[in-house]
Amino acid sequence: RLDGIEGKVLGLLDIRKPRGDVFLDEVEAGLRSRGIAVLREAKPTYTKPAPLDLRRAIAERCDAVIEALAD
Repeated sequence: RLDGIEGKVLGLLDIRKPRGDVFLDEVEAGLRSRGIAVLREAKPTYTKPAPLDLRRAIAERCDAVIEALAD
């Protein structure tokens, strides 16, 4: 758990459910307007877990992750 998000890199993971990208667009805009660094990633499909290389890349580059679950 982070004490705060200032100076951190937040990952936004789109799991590819319908309209999840719309939700993350809004989250990203709000974070960037506060000067927060954002890294945007997406799974190839919502029907399977994120590939290991994607999970590793996010873990190496981000301090925290927000996943989009929508429909």
